Amino acid sequence: MLQMLILIIVGGIIGWITNVLAIKMLFRPINPIKIPLTSFKIQGLIPRRRNEIAKSIGEAVENELIKVNDIIEQLVTEENKTEVLDCIRRRVLKTLDLKIPSLIPSSIKQKLLEYIGEQIDLEAAGILDRTIDDLTNKAIEKVKVGQMVADKIDEFELEKIEDMIIQLSSRELKHIEILGGVLGAVIGFFQGILVMVI
Repeated sequence: MLQMLILIIVGGIIGWITNVLAIKMLFRPINPIKIPLTSFKIQGLIPRRRNEIAKSIGEAVENELIKVNDIIEQLVTEENKTEVLDCIRRRVLKTLDLKIPSLIPSSIKQKLLEYIGEQIDLEAAGILDRTIDDLTNKAIEKVKVGQMVADKIDEFELEKIEDMIIQLSSRELKHIEILGGVLGAVIGFFQGILVMVI
């Protein structure tokens, strides 16, 4: 009976330590360590595959979460368009008011400014929409959200990534460690039964 208890305890400790080491080896060692007399190198999974992970996350963000169209739709609302058109109208009329020579009578100047204001009201919205469409198409071609995300992840220090992952999933990682201990104890129990039977 004592032998079975020892096997259960040792199995539990081995299972727990194995899972603790496995979790640590996700991140450590950061730099590859060469094992002497072999060509084998040990490096944490995340540091070794950092670029692939960053690229995969970037692609997932670009394909599934954030598209350039979505960003532009958030920026270009009808309210924003109205504000831009009002701003254009005010600035154009103010600039023209300052540039029209004082030799021109104020009544003619006023009629001219009114006419230009009406033309801005008629034409500017269409011009703005076409400009937004052109800029949207260029942005879709040139802005690569996935690459931006991948570059930002690559810029992170590995220690910072490790801290973030541990902070986000500390409870789950603790459960994995405990589960390793429980599985090890169960294996120790069955080993004890085998020893008693044999």
